[in-house]
Amino acid sequence: MAVELCLLLLLLWGSTISEVQPLQKPTSGTLDFGFVPAKAYDTYAYHEPGPIGILFRLVHAFLYLVQPNSFPQDLIKKLAQQQFGSVQGDYQKPENVVLTLQAIYYEIGFIVAAALGLLFVLLLPLVGLCFCMCRCCDNCGGEMHQRQKKNADCRRGCFATFLFVTSLIISVGVLCAYAANQHLTSQVRGAKNLVHSNFKDLRIFLNDTPGQIDYLVSQYNTTKNKALSDLNNVGPLLGSRVQERFGKEVRPALDAALTMAGAIRETKEALENVSVSVEVLQEGTERLHANLTDVKIHLSNTLSDSACSAAQAASTCNMIRNSLHQLNINANFSGLPGVSTQLAKVNDVLKIDLSSLVQKGYAAFNDTPDLVLNQTRNILSDIKNLLESVGSNITSFTKKLPVQKVLADFSIYLTEGEAFVQDYFPVVEQYDFYRWLGCLILCCMVILILVFYYLGLVCGTCGYDKHASPTTRGCISNTGGNFLMAGVGFSFLFSWVLMTIVVITFVTGGNVEKLVCEPFEDRTLFKVLDTPYLLNRHWRNYLSGIVLKNPDINLTFEKVYSDCKENKGIYTTLHLENLFKINEFLNISMYTEDVSLKIEHINVNLSSVILLDEIGKQNLLNFSSSGINGINFAAYLTEINKSVTKVDLLSFANDLEARADQLPKGALENALKGHANSIRMIHNQQVVPLEQSMSTLNQSIRFLQRTSSELTIKVKNVISAVDAAQLLINNDASVVIIQETKKYMDMIIGYFEQYVEWVMESIAMDVAACKPIANVIDTAVDIFLCSYVIDSVNTFWFGLGGCSVFLIPAIICAVKLSKYYRRMDTEDVYDDSVEQW
Repeated sequence: MAVELCLLLLLLWGSTISEVQPLQKPTSGTLDFGFVPAKAYDTYAYHEPGPIGILFRLVHAFLYLVQPNSFPQDLIKKLAQQQFGSVQGDYQKPENVVLTLQAIYYEIGFIVAAALGLLFVLLLPLVGLCFCMCRCCDNCGGEMHQRQKKNADCRRGCFATFLFVTSLIISVGVLCAYAANQHLTSQVRGAKNLVHSNFKDLRIFLNDTPGQIDYLVSQYNTTKNKALSDLNNVGPLLGSRVQERFGKEVRPALDAALTMAGAIRETKEALENVSVSVEVLQEGTERLHANLTDVKIHLSNTLSDSACSAAQAASTCNMIRNSLHQLNINANFSGLPGVSTQLAKVNDVLKIDLSSLVQKGYAAFNDTPDLVLNQTRNILSDIKNLLESVGSNITSFTKKLPVQKVLADFSIYLTEGEAFVQDYFPVVEQYDFYRWLGCLILCCMVILILVFYYLGLVCGTCGYDKHASPTTRGCISNTGGNFLMAGVGFSFLFSWVLMTIVVITFVTGGNVEKLVCEPFEDRTLFKVLDTPYLLNRHWRNYLSGIVLKNPDINLTFEKVYSDCKENKGIYTTLHLENLFKINEFLNISMYTEDVSLKIEHINVNLSSVILLDEIGKQNLLNFSSSGINGINFAAYLTEINKSVTKVDLLSFANDLEARADQLPKGALENALKGHANSIRMIHNQQVVPLEQSMSTLNQSIRFLQRTSSELTIKVKNVISAVDAAQLLINNDASVVIIQETKKYMDMIIGYFEQYVEWVMESIAMDVAACKPIANVIDTAVDIFLCSYVIDSVNTFWFGLGGCSVFLIPAIICAVKLSKYYRRMDTEDVYDDSVEQW
């Protein structure tokens, strides 16, 4: 069924992306398809053991000491590929003997440790039996007689201390074993929630896949809508591109023509200003000349007065009389040529509105988008219908896929598996209870021995009287000695049982840790499973042979696990592209080719775009021959550069008034001051307006001079630019339109490419993300087997093994110490000889 689900995903992928022909990079904008809907998985496949993790790490360190060799990949591969026992004498083959020796070398640490354990199991009961029989014969310390020695107190203290320390070590060991036992039970009970979480994630994995497929299909509408939007805006998009290409030539030409139209209007205004200004200046200078003449006559009459003959006034009057010739006009505008002829010609040119003609050219050029839209209306309708049919085909094809059937079958298997776990989990818990009870009994065996040892130490230490002789020791001290011997007896009874369990769990748990858990953690185990022809002698790759029915495809356990660990899609993980021929399914390349053909048939005719007609061009030529370049600008500029009068009237009036102040007070002074005021009035009322008219004339003449400079060449350049732009539109329009249509087509096709790439990426990374599969593997192997079971089992045998080993020194110390606590039948005073048991 997994293959069927993968097939379903592949069919969708094939229906959208099969063999798309390589296209140029699209210039289209980036489409936003959103995120493939996906629910978060609940399972967190990681186990933190808590404080007991310290013991786990300690056990791992001990196992490293026992087995420091790295994981034997090559050895396991060779052993798995051999078939021992199929033919008689296989074991005697040299290569098999070598493999056996290599396996022994790898397991030498476990073998030595197990051999020591078995030796312990065999010898300790035998030693205990011999010890008991020896004591029954009053040997081996069985005789109730203690020889007195000088260092008896020191020996007793040492034995008590050693026994106490040994008992503490045994206590720590039994606590480790008990903690491991409880940890395993609690984790097994809590595993039900973890199993339920994994089943829940698998159900999410199945239930979300149809929605994800529907989402991928529905996002075709995003592509289609964007393509339709651009097709509806073919005028602004394609037309604007064509317009932009031609605009580099057309707009500067039309701008130059429009500038020339403005220059014509400004030229008319300038000519009118020249004509009016010259007329004003001619009349004004005549009137100014007459007024200045009158002023000179009156001044001469005033200076002829007898008062000027006086000695004090004679020199001043002479100075005034000598300056009267300055009161005269300086500029003569009467001889300037008129501009009426040029003005008449310019007015004739302005009878045709050149600006309006240029604006018509602008309008015709700016109507290019509408022109493109109107001429492509039928083709765009066909493309829209084609896009609708593509969406309908994709939707109808996906509806034919047996999605519900596949999901229903998977759901049935999943439900059955979950029901099986729920039915048998109580059985697992029950057997775990039996295991827990058995381990607890083993711990109680050790605790019973410890109780006797601790009671013996407490009673012996508290009841011991160093002044009492061995035959007169108290009841409490004697009881302590009996407790110690009871502990020794139970040690001989239980130690071999404990060590048997330790050896079995040590060999099993240690090898599982070294051969399964550690290589699983660093993924070396997957490399072994991925060995060619290992699991099936006829298949190079076992997983691809099972899933894809083609063992030659490089599909490995390690890669599948890594991809699922990274939550990649199952399509990428299982290399489902090798399962089917994609070109057998629907593909978009066929439709994109149709769209390309439709778009290539777009043919836009721009022959109706007229930038400037012949009337406008002739109007420009008439302006160039209007004669403004024949104006005598030098004559005008010569007079304009002169001042209105030979002397500044205000300065002359001020000087006249100053000289009048030098004369004696009287009629002469007053008359001269009156003439000064008249001169000032003439300046304000006549000279100032004339200066303003001269400024206007100066500006107009200089504008006309600039405009007339190479006017014919300028007009020809404008006409040439317009003709060149018009020729470009007429001759190169078809080439430009084809080029821009190709770019426009690439933009439309680019949307489909984006959709295809997004579908590929989504199927590779998001659709049917197989994180739950990796979680199931991690839960089963890393968490349940290794963290829950093996770590707990290894910690249990580590603690229990330590207890068993330290029972030997405890037995010796207890036997020796009991001699100092028990009441003896006989005694002697002192003896330096060596004590005998």
